[in-house]
Amino acid sequence: MADEESRTVFARPRLILASASPRRRDLLAQIGLHPDAILPTDIDESPLKAETPRAHVHRLAHGKAQAGVDAGACPDDALLLAADTVVGLGRRILPKAETEDQARACLDLLSGRRHTVFTCVVLTGGGKTTERLVESVVAFARLSDEQKHAYIATGEWQGKAGGYAIQGAAASFIRFVSGSYSNVVGLPLFETAQLLRGRGWRIP
Repeated sequence: MADEESRTVFARPRLILASASPRRRDLLAQIGLHPDAILPTDIDESPLKAETPRAHVHRLAHGKAQAGVDAGACPDDALLLAADTVVGLGRRILPKAETEDQARACLDLLSGRRHTVFTCVVLTGGGKTTERLVESVVAFARLSDEQKHAYIATGEWQGKAGGYAIQGAAASFIRFVSGSYSNVVGLPLFETAQLLRGRGWRIP
């Protein structure tokens, strides 16, 4: 009887993560969440003309969620979690660096300045969609050419918004973070947990 009650208490819909990012999977695992399925989404992430970082990240996160729904990956017994992270410097959207030149350009812009990391998290399923848009402010120390060169040599900037990974060697460049640290890594865990709790999940 106790086992049956336990199954009832902890019954939940399936969780589908609309992201191939290993960082997001690791962050979810940190709070005891393990998606039942992974659904990489492929959408055009190019910024629109005059689009702000906040508007951009909102559009992409909802676009990823919709792509998952359109692919039939969100049946009635499932919740689909989508997210996107953008680094903004004023109204400028920094790229997810794919080349050394892009990474160096990002480091040149970030050196000695503050920037904002935006993540929009979207949870959809059962005819309902909820979201959270989270902002964190990060301040970089002024970087020497030698530091930039050494960091680029690590290769950890590849595919990272703004051309750096705060959870890696770039941690030595960060003077302070105001707001959610996990947001800067790629998924704000408090807000994500709140979204899931709002849909009846019990998270330790």
